[in-house]
Amino acid sequence: MYSDYDDRAEKLGRYIADSNATVRGAAKKFGVSKSTVHSDVTKRLRKINPELFNEVRRVLDVNKEERHIRGGIATREKYKRETVASANKI
Repeated sequence: MYSDYDDRAEKLGRYIADSNATVRGAAKKFGVSKSTVHSDVTKRLRKINPELFNEVRRVLDVNKEERHIRGGIATREKYKRETVASANKI
């Protein structure tokens, strides 16, 4: 658990910017909720480090543009696994 929220916001922002991570990925890595990550990197970071905020914003915008593609891929893989599993039962 972090006691310094601004420090956490900067660490989250740096992680997202450096690794092109999603909000969900950053939340899992740091052990916080997705809403905490989102509020830290959009509200806190904007005030404490505008330059890093702009880097993070670019990464999050790309992730937002691509999420429907990732969702489609995940759905295709899910049905592929289900088809293989049902074929093995026969």
